[in-house]
Amino acid sequence: QQPQQPQQQPQQQPTSNKRPSNSAPPPTQLNKIKYSGGPQIVKKERRHSSSRFNLSKNRELQKLPALKDAPPHEREELFIQKLRQCCVLFDFISDPLSDLKFKEVKRAGLNEMVEYITHNRDVVTEAIYPEAVIMFSVNLFRTLPPSSNPTGAEFDPEEDEPTLEAAWPHLQLVYEFFLRFLESPDFQPNVAKKYIDQKFVLSLLDLFDSEDPRERDFLKTILHRIYGKFLGLRAYVRRQINNIFYRFIYETEHHNGIAELLEILGSIINGFALPLKEEHKMFLIRVLLPLHKVKSLSVYHPQLAYCVVQFLEKDSSLTEPVIVGLLKFWPKTHSPKEVMFLNELEEILDVIEPSEFVKVMEPLFRQLAKCVSSPHFQVAERALYYWNNEYIMSLISDNAAKILPIMFPALYKNSKSHWNK
Repeated sequence: QQPQQPQQQPQQQPTSNKRPSNSAPPPTQLNKIKYSGGPQIVKKERRHSSSRFNLSKNRELQKLPALKDAPPHEREELFIQKLRQCCVLFDFISDPLSDLKFKEVKRAGLNEMVEYITHNRDVVTEAIYPEAVIMFSVNLFRTLPPSSNPTGAEFDPEEDEPTLEAAWPHLQLVYEFFLRFLESPDFQPNVAKKYIDQKFVLSLLDLFDSEDPRERDFLKTILHRIYGKFLGLRAYVRRQINNIFYRFIYETEHHNGIAELLEILGSIINGFALPLKEEHKMFLIRVLLPLHKVKSLSVYHPQLAYCVVQFLEKDSSLTEPVIVGLLKFWPKTHSPKEVMFLNELEEILDVIEPSEFVKVMEPLFRQLAKCVSSPHFQVAERALYYWNNEYIMSLISDNAAKILPIMFPALYKNSKSHWNK
C-alpha cells in the first residue's frame, strides 16, 4: 500500500476505446517567479512576507572546520556543532543587510551539510536524529504572516504575484538538508519516530498555508516522504489533511496549499488497497465533492479532478454518487468554472463502466444539453467536444434511444439560433 511518487508522467495515448488515465497526479504549478542572476538584494517595496521568526540574541557565528577535513572520529561531534550553529536565526526583513558575514557562515554551513549527507554513508548516526529535527523545527516552524488576500477573493495564479519568503536563502537549504536526511539510505524510521511524531506533522501541515510556492513545493515532497516511511503516522496525516479541507470548505474558503495537499492525496489514493475502506469512500463524498463549490476552484482543480478519477478507477460503484454530486454543485453563472466541470466530467466518462453510465446518463445529458445551449460560447464549444471522443460516442450510440430525445432539441436550436456560429 505504498503511495506512488507525485511526479508528472507523459499522458498515454488511447489505444482502445476506453482511455487509460494518468498514473501520477498533475503537479502543482510553481507560480511565475522571476529569478534574476546573481545575488538578490531585497528591495523594500517587493512583497516579501515577514514570518514571525524569533531572532537569536547572539548572532555571531564562528566558522567551523570543514567536515571533510576533520579526523573521522571527530566528524559526528562537528556535524552536531554545525547543526546547532544553524539554529541561529537572522533578520531578513527589517534589516536585510545586517549580519551579512554571519548569514554567509550559516548559508555555507547548510550547504556543506547538504553535500555531506548526500555523498557520505554512515553519517546519519543515532545522535544526529534529534539535532536534525530540532534544527529543522527551529528554522521553519513559525507563525506565517497574515494573508495578503484575507477576504478569500479568488487568487489568480496567472495575475497575482505570490508573497515570497524573505529568509528563503536559508530556508531553502534547511528544506534541502531535511529532504536529503529523510532520503538517506542510512535513515531509520524506527529511530526517527521518537522525534518525527504527530506534533511535528501538525506543525509541518500548518506551513502549507505559506504564500511562497517554492516553500509549498518542498513541503509537499517532505510530507510525502514522511507518509511513505512512517506507517504509524499515515492515518493521522490523512485525518489532519481532512481537517484542513473541512475548515477551507465550510469556514475560511482561504488556504494557499490546497493544490499541493490534493497532489499528495492523489498519490496516496493510488496506493489504497482494494476493497476501499468506508473511511476513504466518505472522504470522496464529504470532502472531495464539496471542494468543487469553493470559489477559488481554478487554483486546485486539476489535482482535485485527478483524485476523483483515481477513486472511480479503484471502485466503479462510486460513479453514480460522484456524478450526482458534480451535477448538484454545477455552477449556474460562472462560465470558466463550468468549463472546468466539463473537463472533469469528460475525464470521468473516459473511465466509466457502461453499466454505471446507464444509471446516470439521463440527468447527465440533461446538463450537457443545457451546456450545448449555453450563451457562453466556450461552454457550448467545450460540451460539443464530447462528440469528438470515441469512447463517449460509443456509450451514446449504445443508448441512443434515451439520449437523443434529450440532446436533439438543444442541438437543433443551436444550429438555428446561437449567436456565435
